[in-house]
Amino acid sequence: MATESSEGEEEGKLTGGNQVLTVDDDLREMGKKAAWSVSSCKAGNGVSSLRDDNLDTYWQSDGAQPHLVNIQFQKKVKLQLVVLYVDFKLDESYTPCKISIRAGDGFHNLKDIKTVELDKPTGWVHISLSGNDPRETFVNTFMLQISVLSNHLNGRDTHVRQIKVYGPRPNPIPHQPFQFTSREFITYSSIYDFLSVSLLSDLLHHPLKMLSYKHKSFPFPQRSRIGKVLQCWDCLDVDPS
Repeated sequence: MATESSEGEEEGKLTGGNQVLTVDDDLREMGKKAAWSVSSCKAGNGVSSLRDDNLDTYWQSDGAQPHLVNIQFQKKVKLQLVVLYVDFKLDESYTPCKISIRAGDGFHNLKDIKTVELDKPTGWVHISLSGNDPRETFVNTFMLQISVLSNHLNGRDTHVRQIKVYGPRPNPIPHQPFQFTSREFITYSSIYDFLSVSLLSDLLHHPLKMLSYKHKSFPFPQRSRIGKVLQCWDCLDVDPS
């Protein structure tokens, strides 16, 4: 089974590759929020080829190793997964063989967080940024740098056809103390929020209903939701009579 290595460990090897890009629903692509640059490129095969969603194009370096892809964000972001599309069948000696991923505030303090070796990959290759500690599920960083340290067959320059970076989705429900990952939970929780707002609006237009709501018994969690609405009502200082 393919494994990756963290800093201080022996490198693992990633084999194969997936022809279809699939990631977990609780991740979102973060690359569009970043400024991308490369250490070198051949004319017509620049950094834009890494982000054009076209597997027929590719970034080609044009200089000495290591070949670098720099991904810089305006503010700190949480990143959990890097996915590259590489194709040994087409690119042969241009295909990356050993890759290092670094993170930091900028070029001055980048630190290696993951190193992997690729074994003749063709397709999407997933590189997790999670640490050895189960609590380290992502890196919180201003910058990510992908460094191609060597190529297959001792090739000099490299080809990478696509790169995507993913981080955890933000909590879709404001002020919710925990994160929903199931779409059903997200849907129903949103409905509860909507019903709470609807109830408050209804009470504002029909004040006499407040008297009946205050004396009703509701099961949890309706009791909690309606209790919050009633608190809002009290804050409004409206006389139901």
